[in-house]
Amino acid sequence: MDVKVLARTRSGGSDFFPETHWSVVIAAGSSDAEPTARAALAKLCETYWAPLYTFVRSRGYSVHDAQDLTQSFFAYLIEHKIYALVDQQKGRFRSFLLASIKNFLGHVYDRERTLKRGGAIEFLPLDEAQAEAAESLFQTHSASASPGSEDIVFERSCADTVIEAAMDRLAEEQRTEGKQELFEKLRIFLSGSADPLPTYNKLAAALELPASTLRSHVTRLRARYREFLRAEVRRTVDTDAEVREELRELFRVLASS
Repeated sequence: MDVKVLARTRSGGSDFFPETHWSVVIAAGSSDAEPTARAALAKLCETYWAPLYTFVRSRGYSVHDAQDLTQSFFAYLIEHKIYALVDQQKGRFRSFLLASIKNFLGHVYDRERTLKRGGAIEFLPLDEAQAEAAESLFQTHSASASPGSEDIVFERSCADTVIEAAMDRLAEEQRTEGKQELFEKLRIFLSGSADPLPTYNKLAAALELPASTLRSHVTRLRARYREFLRAEVRRTVDTDAEVREELRELFRVLASS
């Protein structure tokens, strides 16, 4: 496999046929992994850092220990070639991650060695904003979860992560096209939390645009957002049927949170 394909969604390639998470892990784990494969793995680690952190925190670890363990998990994943032990065609990627981190935390020797060395992943710097956002995510979902429901906290955090990733890609696209200011005003309509008619009319007047023009902008943004959301889900599965199933599961998880 040409690992250069792993960076194409960030370098002008096809947005809607991105590399899968499986391919990223496998390419980065090969003995001759190229820098692009390592960079793609770093991006994957960054994407799933918060959900994995919320799971570790749900297990009762302190903020500092949970940060160290989460930082080291992906190094463990590659070092022990955990991906080789599962069938990529059977099971969700998030289920693979969940089972893997449970196994990681269950090995006392690995866990204690990890805590002593203070985190092993050098290619994923942890900044304060990222750490605070992850802790906020944990507090949000753990507050509504019953004791012993670490898996549910992880699932909800993963759903939030997918939503945020799709929104971030849309925001980046709008910024590139010089539409960032308008997008920031219209993104409220993408969450479904805005009361359409009065909000449309008020914002249209403020922007000195006909309400019909504003609705057209929102319609296009919603369509593009759905495409990015499908693209994010497509990274974790192999078929369109699985994408539809994953989207249904994502919305079910969000509705229950």
